[in-house]
Amino acid sequence: MRHLRAGLLALTMAGACLGAALICRPGFGQGQAYKSVPVTLPTLLRDASFDAFRQQLAQIVQKKDRAELARVVAASFFWIPEESDIADKSVPPVDNLVKALGLGDAIGWESLAAYAEERTASADPQRSGVFCAPADAVFDQNAADGLFDETHTEAGDWGFPIREGIEVRADAKPDAAVIDRLGAHLVRILSESPAAENESFVKVLTPLGNVGFAPADSVLPLPGEQLCYTKETDGWKIAGFFGGETN
Repeated sequence: MRHLRAGLLALTMAGACLGAALICRPGFGQGQAYKSVPVTLPTLLRDASFDAFRQQLAQIVQKKDRAELARVVAASFFWIPEESDIADKSVPPVDNLVKALGLGDAIGWESLAAYAEERTASADPQRSGVFCAPADAVFDQNAADGLFDETHTEAGDWGFPIREGIEVRADAKPDAAVIDRLGAHLVRILSESPAAENESFVKVLTPLGNVGFAPADSVLPLPGEQLCYTKETDGWKIAGFFGGETN
């Protein structure tokens, strides 16, 4: 099951509550413990040519070079903000990418820069040869749905750590006391994030019921937007995008 995608830029903008579809709700009582839902964390896409392509993409972004960007967008580019592909096949593929990511302003380019830095990617189960970044975490959807129902929350209220052992601190400061650590499980992202005192932290509720702060770039939103790639005969190309706003 593919969920709605929204939120990678939320992390680069120092928090997990800036994505279009990522709405952090305060409905579940802060400080309440909840059932832990294990996740299999994403893995790196180990391909030297993909790493080289990401570096190329980063250079294009730095220059905001739309002509060069057009050369690395696949002719079959798709854009799926919700359930169906709305890419306009009558215009150049790069035009759809520009609209999907909002490259008409600086925030859109910052989002693309974040994708260029992302090293994880997972195969799209519906499209052969297509890999989407960041990679999805794998978890029991039934268990997650039960958790959402029990806590009166939605998928957009949750995230997962990029690795096990992420320290959760009592305050939004790097030297604050460690009160918990995040394991490989879903974690509740609270509405007060990002922390007003330090935007490099996001406020979380751990399964043990501890409310604290974790580095904003260490907790990925669930669900999140994904930029997809495919390897063609002349190299890697941007294949499509899951997410974005249609208006």
